[in-house]
Amino acid sequence: METDISKHEPVSKIDTAILNKSNRTNSFLWNMNIGFFGVQMAFALQSANMSRIFQTIGANPNDIGYFWLAAPLAGMFVQPLVGSLSDRTWTRFGRRLPWLYIGGLISMIVLILIPNAGNLNLGFGTTASMVFGVLSLLFLDVSSNMAMQPFKMLSGDMVNEGQKEKSYSIMTFVLNMGQVVASIFPLLLTTIGISNIAPHGVVPNTVKFSFYFAAATLLICCIYTFFKVHELPPKEYAAFHQISEKPNHKHIWELLKEAPTAFWTTGLVQLFYWAAYMYMATYATGGIAEKVWHTTNVASKGFQEAGNWFGLLSAVSAVVGAFWPLFIAKYPRQRRSFWAFSLLMGAVGLGSVFVVTNKYTLIFSFIAFGLAWGANTVIPFTILTNSLDGNNIGTYLGLFNCTICIPQILANLVGGTIIGWFGGNHGIGNQHWMMLIAGILMVLAAISVSVVHETYGEIEKHENKE
Repeated sequence: METDISKHEPVSKIDTAILNKSNRTNSFLWNMNIGFFGVQMAFALQSANMSRIFQTIGANPNDIGYFWLAAPLAGMFVQPLVGSLSDRTWTRFGRRLPWLYIGGLISMIVLILIPNAGNLNLGFGTTASMVFGVLSLLFLDVSSNMAMQPFKMLSGDMVNEGQKEKSYSIMTFVLNMGQVVASIFPLLLTTIGISNIAPHGVVPNTVKFSFYFAAATLLICCIYTFFKVHELPPKEYAAFHQISEKPNHKHIWELLKEAPTAFWTTGLVQLFYWAAYMYMATYATGGIAEKVWHTTNVASKGFQEAGNWFGLLSAVSAVVGAFWPLFIAKYPRQRRSFWAFSLLMGAVGLGSVFVVTNKYTLIFSFIAFGLAWGANTVIPFTILTNSLDGNNIGTYLGLFNCTICIPQILANLVGGTIIGWFGGNHGIGNQHWMMLIAGILMVLAAISVSVVHETYGEIEKHENKE
């Protein structure tokens, strides 16, 4: 049974049983998640192009990891803060959505500024250019996290346990479609004649225009969400979760002590997965340029073509990641097995970049990685939110984001040292080795799934109801 209760009535007129057991309509679930399209475009452009931008304005591959530190550091502090504050905030516009609007506005501004790090008269290779690039990345990640976190919370707030995996699967589909568009946009612009090369220290127009398009898309998504999504008022929220209307807010340290086992066990998987992901995002463009185009010259046509090709490969993995969770959602009892299998396939995909010299063969590598990306975007959040009650959902999801940020920070701190082990001139010519390291980390993530356990009581309840 599907019941749309997005048009609120006084809680006295609402049957609590209906609130807690009825499924949301498909249109409700899609409207609630559609904003991910715009937010993910910002993240996708960041992942696919920031290493390319940093190297273009003069960064040494050995130091790229340090430039990337700004992003996960921002996420580690911003998401728990936004989660905690939004748990305590009720406004006429909702409790989560005001943070979306603030984060979306800042993201749009930064998306316009960030590809201009090398051509604002700051000089090629200068400290000023690097500082501008790092600060732009920091603000982009702060604002993108501020905009994305409310969407994750909405599923926990307004969707019952039986539909959470479906909701997160829709979320994953939408965000991956945003990643597809963002990833292939520079290549499409090159195809229609926009210049993909630029003077030393200047980012090509293909990349610039892609960031501008993402800014416009994010604006449209925020406007759409404003008119389509209406959060549950306090009384209805309490009825939906069968909790007291009186807030039960606790200090972050208390919540960590009381965190369900799923919080820690899924977090262990995240530790290895996101370290692998960070090495992929940081070194894939350079590694592909080395193995396929046989160049380490960031000003060369070959390096920029490698950057575009990595964008296409990111789009391939995003398409796979969009549809794979929709299939997994049909088999909730087997989700952990699918998760482990997907991570192993991701290990094969990333590790293969170390040896593949044909750009078309890399398509299969990133199809394999797409399975891991799709599964890991849905399954950890499904398992975690099913283990939580209605209290402090935002704070817990914000804290859980630390299991994404901390491994990226650790990976970046040691990445320069690791790449230096393989010789070469300050890591130049050795970035493909980091893709092998990423594959090994993904294997460890797959093994760690064995410590994750969940109960199926809610699944059985909704299966019987249907």
